[in-house]
Amino acid sequence: MSENLRLQVEDFLFREAELLDNWQLDEWLQLFTDDARYVVPATDLPEGDHTKDLCIISDNMLMLRGRVNRLKSRHAHREYPWSRTRRLITNVRVHESGDEVQVRASFAVYRSRDASGRWSQTDCYVGEYHYVLLRRDGTFKIRYRRATLDLEGLHGHGAVSIIL
Repeated sequence: MSENLRLQVEDFLFREAELLDNWQLDEWLQLFTDDARYVVPATDLPEGDHTKDLCIISDNMLMLRGRVNRLKSRHAHREYPWSRTRRLITNVRVHESGDEVQVRASFAVYRSRDASGRWSQTDCYVGEYHYVLLRRDGTFKIRYRRATLDLEGLHGHGAVSIIL
C-alpha cells in the first residue's frame, strides 16, 4: 500500500464525515455505488453476516435512500430537530486488490441532542469502519460500508437514529 493511496482514502473518509456532520445526506448518498450496502451489526454479534444474522441496520441502496428521506423529514421525531454530530476517524488501514480498496478505520461519533431546552444528551458511539471502495472517475465510490460498534449494547443510547 502506498502512502499516497492511504492519504487519498483518508481524504475521502474525512469528506464523507463532513457531509454526514453537516446533514448533507443527498450528497452523501452520491458517494455510493448502485449496488452498495450499509451495515451496522448487532452489538452481541459484531462479526455477524448481514445476509443471515440479525443486524441493527442492513440496508441496500433502496432502503438507504428511504432512511435518508425519513431522516430529512420533519416527521422523523427522533431526529428533529437534527442532532449535532461530530465524527472522528483514525487508524486508517488500506489494502488494494484490483479495482477494490479494502479499508478499516477506527471511529468515534459524538451525537448531541437538545429537546427545546428541556434536556440535553450527548452520546458517543465508538467502533471500526470497514469499507469496500471502488475507484471511479478519479475518486472512490462506496460499495460496502460497515460500522461495527465497540459497545456491549445500546442501553443508554436508545435507538441508532443517525447514520454512523
